[in-house]
Amino acid sequence: MKRKLFALIIFAMALVISGCGNFDNYSKRDKVVEELDPTRNQERSTNQNTDNKLGYVSYTKDQMKNEPKQNVTIDRNKMADMISRIILQHKDFGEVATLVTDEDVLIAYEANDRIDDEDAADIAKKSALSVMPQYFDIHVSNNDGGIMNDIRSLHNSSTQNKNYDNYKDEIIKKMKNSPQDDKDNNKE
Repeated sequence: MKRKLFALIIFAMALVISGCGNFDNYSKRDKVVEELDPTRNQERSTNQNTDNKLGYVSYTKDQMKNEPKQNVTIDRNKMADMISRIILQHKDFGEVATLVTDEDVLIAYEANDRIDDEDAADIAKKSALSVMPQYFDIHVSNNDGGIMNDIRSLHNSSTQNKNYDNYKDEIIKKMKNSPQDDKDNNKE
């Protein structure tokens, strides 16, 4: 009888300890996910502690020798979301559609008459440049010719679809009829 009671107590303690450990891991993961969320400050007050923290890492070649190679990935939806939100913070923009592909960023926008076409293109393109890696080609359009609808229809496609590249290239060709902010600080 004492053995059964002892085994039951040990089992209960193991459950409690393992349950607490999992809770702690979930809370740490949730904190990391929250810090990486570009919209984390949108609907609640700004957390001063998070905003004041800096990101820093330092490694030596020897430390990285035995580490498995990691693929760097980009959440294209979050990047498109972040770019659109940044552009919409400017008072002269009313609607923005952003599509991030494997190598291009397509941005269609509707801006009011108070902003010059070149300035609108400049704001849109610089907003994307501020968050995207340098190797992405960024294309902007003031939505003349229904570019926003074209981008919406392409977003359901896949890079594996054989017509995807052709359709994307057609949209980019249309977009080039709009100002592209081809000043000396941008690629093209």
